[in-house]
Amino acid sequence: MYDKALAPTGLKITQYGILTAINSRGAALPTMHELAHDLVLDRSTLGQNLRPLERDGLITILTDPRDRRSRLIGLTKRGLAKLNQAASYWEAAQDNFEEVVGEQAAADLRTLLTSIARNPKLGERES
Repeated sequence: MYDKALAPTGLKITQYGILTAINSRGAALPTMHELAHDLVLDRSTLGQNLRPLERDGLITILTDPRDRRSRLIGLTKRGLAKLNQAASYWEAAQDNFEEVVGEQAAADLRTLLTSIARNPKLGERES
């Protein structure tokens, strides 16, 4: 449903989520480790998902000057514009989802999924 809603922008829901997570950090560019943690992904999966975004000029991947082993992930102007374009499509999909399943059920599902993602035995690895 979300991929279909975002189709006019050329983004998949996973890519939208990544761009949103990067943008949520503001001016502080996240490291690949921090971004993987935020998205509850392992770093290799995140890396695979970042390649098309970098190829399309939506993100930059820079060497961290404080630790040359780390990579910093940032949105380009093009990436921010794409994220802004996609936001209204995502919001429409969210509204549709809540209309179909009900506002309370949607809120309960988000709470449950967050709980699962934060459970070290099921989702997020301990930092």
